[in-house]
Amino acid sequence: MVVNCVDKSNRLLYYQSMKCPTCKAEGQRFGTNRNGSQRFRCVQCKKTYSAPVTDRLPGSTIPLATVENVLQLLIEGCSVRSVERISGLHRDTMLKLLVAAGEKCEKLLGRLIVNVPVQDVSADEMWGFIFKKEKAMRSDDDPNYGDAYCFVAMENNTKLVLNFALGKRNQATTDIFIEGLRHATAHGRFQITTDGFRPYLSSIPNTLADRADFATLSKIYRATPEGERRYSPAEVVATEVVPVMGEPDPKRICTSHIERQNLTMRMQIRRLTRLTNGFSKKWENHWAALCLHFAYYNFCRIHRTLRVTPAMEAGISDHPWELLELLT
Repeated sequence: MVVNCVDKSNRLLYYQSMKCPTCKAEGQRFGTNRNGSQRFRCVQCKKTYSAPVTDRLPGSTIPLATVENVLQLLIEGCSVRSVERISGLHRDTMLKLLVAAGEKCEKLLGRLIVNVPVQDVSADEMWGFIFKKEKAMRSDDDPNYGDAYCFVAMENNTKLVLNFALGKRNQATTDIFIEGLRHATAHGRFQITTDGFRPYLSSIPNTLADRADFATLSKIYRATPEGERRYSPAEVVATEVVPVMGEPDPKRICTSHIERQNLTMRMQIRRLTRLTNGFSKKWENHWAALCLHFAYYNFCRIHRTLRVTPAMEAGISDHPWELLELLT
């Protein structure tokens, strides 16, 4: 006979008695394991065994409630050390949770964001860095250090993030990014708009020629006045629209939606906030933070304009997901 009891948090199940899985005799409570689960010893064969734990992720000793709280704080833009002070978990433990959650979210996005019907897609790349800025790089440094650009493609109508890539701002990363975008979109015709970054001019025609109308929109900035502060935004004086492939509709050539998505990333991902010491020190942690952010954005976060999640608007999901659904 198994007697289940629930603690005050309504999360942890523990057991007063449990039959031995070998001889089926009744067992006696015999202390607890390091993960907090109850251990038993059989009165007949003297073997020890443990009760199943229902409030832990596989391979983890941390309660789900704590995992959810930590990841929620990281998603909302808190720094690692501030979450450490709030939750009481060591920062190394939190980063392990982040990497594990990022791996699950990466697989989830790769499985569900496939063959999505789209109409208007915009793409952009956003600057960030890992460990040190590119100008401080030395010849013997890790090649993952320095500039780390996040390439993002979004459907303008559903706000769904279709694909993203992390790497240097070069042709190789662009090719990988556009190939992933092809995998994410359906075979129907759609229009894509980017800025004037030159690698797009070869990657998109080579990869999306059978399904996309392509145009670029470049902004022309006024020269910075003498004495103006370093981080003051430059004034946009004109825009240059260039049709590149197919027959793009001039009224739908727009990068405003993806640029607003860049702001969301800067606000929600602490590692991308400018002028702080919260930048990433490891490529793996940076990539995991991006995977978690985009999975949460697509499936969990209700868009204020749409009043549903982007995944619901795109027909991929029928309800707003809980954070733990991304992990389980």
